[in-house]
Amino acid sequence: MSMVINAAVPDRLWQQAQAMVEQGWVSDMESLIAESLRRYIDSHQEVITEQFIRSDIDWGLHGSD
Repeated sequence: MSMVINAAVPDRLWQQAQAMVEQGWVSDMESLIAESLRRYIDSHQEVITEQFIRSDIDWGLHGSD
């Protein structure tokens, strides 16, 4: 399943992304965006997991309001 997203991107970043597509570094903008999201999530997974664990521990120790 795929989702369609609308996002505001700074002009400079968009130009850099377009240049990567035009230079053949990636097949199309959709692929570039999907790979960028994948890499961001992979690189931040440990931090995200730790935040969820800390939140669960806090809830377990102190309950919810």
